[in-house]
Amino acid sequence: MISGKKTPYICTPLVGKDREEIMEELEVILPKEPDVLEWRVDFYNEIDQLQSVLATAEQIASKSDLPILFTIRSEKEGGQPITLTESQKVELLIEVCKNKSVDFIDFEVANDPDHIKRVREVSKENNVKLVLSYHNFDFTPDSADILKRLFLAEFYGADVAKAAVMPKNKDDVLRLLHLTSEADRAMTIPLITMSMGGMGGLSRIMGWIYGSVLTFAVGVQSSAPGQIPIDLLKQLIINSQESLPDWV
Repeated sequence: MISGKKTPYICTPLVGKDREEIMEELEVILPKEPDVLEWRVDFYNEIDQLQSVLATAEQIASKSDLPILFTIRSEKEGGQPITLTESQKVELLIEVCKNKSVDFIDFEVANDPDHIKRVREVSKENNVKLVLSYHNFDFTPDSADILKRLFLAEFYGADVAKAAVMPKNKDDVLRLLHLTSEADRAMTIPLITMSMGGMGGLSRIMGWIYGSVLTFAVGVQSSAPGQIPIDLLKQLIINSQESLPDWV
């Protein structure tokens, strides 16, 4: 997924409402050495101004050689309210791909299949990787339902499939880890999964053992419930790696 890096990769979100806030976030985050930056553009107050978005993406890219994941999270899946229609959102993703300042784009697997097809075609033409994602901030669906969405992402041609769900109890967390292992064995593309909230913290620390290649951590401000500060998450992952037997 990221050349020369060993999983699990750690991604930190940028959630500033304007370019100044985003640059301030970068000043704090970059010394913490994440592996990926996610720009959550649904937080950006000029999301409806194409040149502003492109200029900010370019400025983020100029500050670091880290891969950038460009995300406009749908309000239906936990994102901020935005002024763009779905068609306008697709057009923005297309222009961002053509601009080539970012390395990955995120698009929900529940979106219109025609929109997914168009985004996939343009992203591939411009060598931008596509993450097709699913989020449920209310509960953890049946395992078969989550697996169906992950396999659908692969069917649509995603480079990475992602599922993030909210547990109601510890069994939901363990079930998510189990189905991650099942999907990892069956799928041909990288996988990102997590249980959210405080109860789901185990999946953010140990998910890589089950096949999840990336985990999200707080750099300055979280973009989803349960994200762990990057310095602490790094240490917890190191501790977990050192304590595992050789056969894992």
